[in-house]
Amino acid sequence: MNKLLKGSFTVVCGAVAVEAVRRLVNSKPQPKYDPWERSPYKEFSNRVLVVGGGFAGYTVAKTLGELTGDRDDVGVMVIDRENFFTYWPMVAGIISSDVETKNVAQPLRRALVQFGASFRRAELESVDFEHKVLKASGGLEFPYDHLVLALGADPAFFGIPGVEEHSISMRGLGDAERIRNRVIERFEEVTLARDEASETDGDDEIPESKLTFVVIGGGSTGVEIASELHALAHKTLAPDYPNIDLNRVKIVLVDSNEEVLKELDPALRRAARRHLEELEIKVINEVRAEEVTADKVILDDGEEIETENVVWTAGNRASVKTEDLDLQLQGEKGIETDEYMRVSGPENVWAIGDCAANVDKDGEPVPPNAQAAVQEGETLAKNILAVIDGREEELEPFEYKPMGQLVELGSQFAVNDVMGVKFRGLPAALFWRAAYLFKLESPENRARIAADWFLDLFFHPSVTQIRGR
Repeated sequence: MNKLLKGSFTVVCGAVAVEAVRRLVNSKPQPKYDPWERSPYKEFSNRVLVVGGGFAGYTVAKTLGELTGDRDDVGVMVIDRENFFTYWPMVAGIISSDVETKNVAQPLRRALVQFGASFRRAELESVDFEHKVLKASGGLEFPYDHLVLALGADPAFFGIPGVEEHSISMRGLGDAERIRNRVIERFEEVTLARDEASETDGDDEIPESKLTFVVIGGGSTGVEIASELHALAHKTLAPDYPNIDLNRVKIVLVDSNEEVLKELDPALRRAARRHLEELEIKVINEVRAEEVTADKVILDDGEEIETENVVWTAGNRASVKTEDLDLQLQGEKGIETDEYMRVSGPENVWAIGDCAANVDKDGEPVPPNAQAAVQEGETLAKNILAVIDGREEELEPFEYKPMGQLVELGSQFAVNDVMGVKFRGLPAALFWRAAYLFKLESPENRARIAADWFLDLFFHPSVTQIRGR
């Protein structure tokens, strides 16, 4: 059965790759404006400035472009410190080299120009709300008539000693590469140590902390990272390091909840737990990290795990940049907004995504996830146009419509809940890949990832560590 499914997946990937390549060759994205027709952003009568190019920021800019396709009075500009959009569902796959980093980073400028929006790479410093001017690093200033804050999130360390200093937290693509490089570095160190150790002492000379990898946080990110660490060590790197005893490689997942993936259906949680056990990933529930040092993790039940390799995924908070703005906050949940995503106080300022404490039409908190961010972006674009056109009575309160959740635990197993339909195993993994592949905005990235998955069925992926000189 698995061979049949894999064969089907091969055909699907091949078809997707061929179709994507065909479209790339035969058609080019058509921008809203030709270069000589486009007015500078500052000359539009209604300037919408979006700060942040993640799911929320990109979606509101894209939707505004689509809704104003036949208008020339609305100018949209996105600013972000990076000129790419990180496709977070596939970031964990970078760790095992299941996908290439460059294919998970989608070019923001190329995507936005198709919808008539501008992009500038700049980093927010402050906002003059009275004069409606955003100030960015390097002395840059961006005027606006409507300001959308979509600043994203930062890791929350909860004051635990040593976490920030001695762990890798998932802030972006570079951190996935850091995790992969850390594993390669440890394998290289252990290889050299075994060469130097005597035949009698052998592996006993090598500290257990070198090959123990601890992931703190049992949500979807933590579970996916632990699974990708297993794939990297036991599948991708194993043929290249035959002198390393893989039985000494330990992966530990620490979670403060009763079960991992607490947001999923109990049956799916149990299926995920069983699969982790089959991978020999040790799961420790109902404990918290009390301290992290350079060579161990101390848990609040007194247990100590010897490790030099810690990945932190146990919590996020609104971007620390929100604290630099003179806006009303709800602690680390972010900027306070109403059900229309308006910020109280300054005129025509909106906040969405992980940096905002958004609420729905019933006043209930909106979960800080990608699904919600995309839906918020679509609704906010309509609300901004309603205000521009003097139709404030038509403002639409936000209504979150969860579509389900997909969690991949390696390339051949996933647990999915899609609109109430729950399934797991290899079929779920194939669905995960098909769903997220087609959700990619960039046809080029879609084709490259599909081609990578197709080739990985026949060739062993090569992994190297590129070190700075």
